[in-house]
Amino acid sequence: MADQNYRPQRTAAERASRVRFRRAMALLLITLLLPGSAQLVAGNRRVGRIAIWTVIGLAVTAGLVFGISLLWHGLIFRLGTTPWLLGFFRIALIAGALAWAALFVDAWRLGRPLELDLKQRRIVVAINGALAFSVAATMIFGAHLVGVHKGMVETIFAGAEAAEAHNGRFNVLLAGADGDSGKTRWGLRPDSLTVASIDAVTGRTVLIGLPRNMQNFTFDDGSPMDEEFPRGFDCDGCYLNGVSTWAGEHKDLYKDEKDPGMAATVDAVEGITDLQISYYAMVDLNGFEKIVDAIGGVTLNVRQPIPVGIPSDKFYTHIEPGKKKLDGWETLWYARARHDSDDYSRMARQKCVMSAILQQTSPADVVRHYQDVAKATGATITTTVPPSEIERFSALALKAKSQKVSTLSLVPPLVSTADPDMSDIHAEVRKAVKKATPKKEEVFESPGNEGDDGETKAPATKNDDVKTKPAGDSGDGGPVTGGALGSRNKGYQANETDDLASAC
Repeated sequence: MADQNYRPQRTAAERASRVRFRRAMALLLITLLLPGSAQLVAGNRRVGRIAIWTVIGLAVTAGLVFGISLLWHGLIFRLGTTPWLLGFFRIALIAGALAWAALFVDAWRLGRPLELDLKQRRIVVAINGALAFSVAATMIFGAHLVGVHKGMVETIFAGAEAAEAHNGRFNVLLAGADGDSGKTRWGLRPDSLTVASIDAVTGRTVLIGLPRNMQNFTFDDGSPMDEEFPRGFDCDGCYLNGVSTWAGEHKDLYKDEKDPGMAATVDAVEGITDLQISYYAMVDLNGFEKIVDAIGGVTLNVRQPIPVGIPSDKFYTHIEPGKKKLDGWETLWYARARHDSDDYSRMARQKCVMSAILQQTSPADVVRHYQDVAKATGATITTTVPPSEIERFSALALKAKSQKVSTLSLVPPLVSTADPDMSDIHAEVRKAVKKATPKKEEVFESPGNEGDDGETKAPATKNDDVKTKPAGDSGDGGPVTGGALGSRNKGYQANETDDLASAC
């Protein structure tokens, strides 16, 4: 009776075949771990040395960049916003993908596939193809993302010259193009105007809201619009949001400007606020919802039903009250709805949206959805901020994220939008900015400015200890109008507060 444990001895040819198979697999594996090592072991050593030293050089460079960026956080922003460097990196990724794939093919050749049996040959071919394709596809996709990012940088950040801080602050005009108008009025009729006044050192920010229906305001002294309207914008039916349209129809006033409408709007905002505008950013409200969707939505405290559309729309509905995570479509309507509301309540809700995006959007969210974010942003935002300033403003944004945001809105009852007193407005703006400007000794880090985690906190201001009471939520009888705490007659809390997050 035959021994059941008996195993036939492999022939010398079979043993040699298995050795060749293992050798072929090992060459593929070491090519995956260290490109060029297969050539150094069994092929053209010169090619192998070039590949290995290239990989080592890249690894050392990456390590140095990472190490330096821990001390100099702006390095990553600078490298990531230099168009020529991004173009070089993109080409390098494509070249690296092709070279690595070629090394896999050569490693397969060095494995002597014709000396393997048919089954082994098929396994080696399949694994080699999968590895080469995976590595090349990943690097080429990375090159695609770099290209998308480069296109976004070149499309959005078109400014040529960097502006200096004015009185220690950068004043950035944030304008939202009318979403009802479609592309025909893009850049011509801002639907919302807010100045973000940012401390150039601490990042402490004041949002100054300007109502679109303001009339009879004066322009910046000596500007073309000031010469045209020396007594203020007093033409029949002329409002702040119509300045852009008026200037677009009289382009001879701004012959050297690429966008006469925005140039005139900047002159109007400077005249109203008495602030020197450093840059502006125009957001197409039709594309705003894509940005919100790209970052995964925004969580907002909805205090009353907010209309989506108007009653005549087929899609007319409401965003129901509660703490809700809204998608782009809902966030857009939360920010722009006026049915059963008013312009000033809407301005308060818009500030709450700005606050939520600032506080809730993390770098990790952007990285996870980067392609969608870049695509939506590139098609939605136009700004005069030059690429050289992205590093500065990215750092300031990170500082602002951990601090309270103050607001001031030039609306009733503080300001008469039909007949504004410009001197009073200038005084209110100066007061709001002064509150958010730290004294020189407060700029430096001290034990009193650090939290338990060592993070630098915002310098204290006189009103920082005054908590904004969410009247409508706390049961004390305070009004909620159009979804915002407060009323038209007494004012909305989010429109004038030292802590926007608390008012929202």
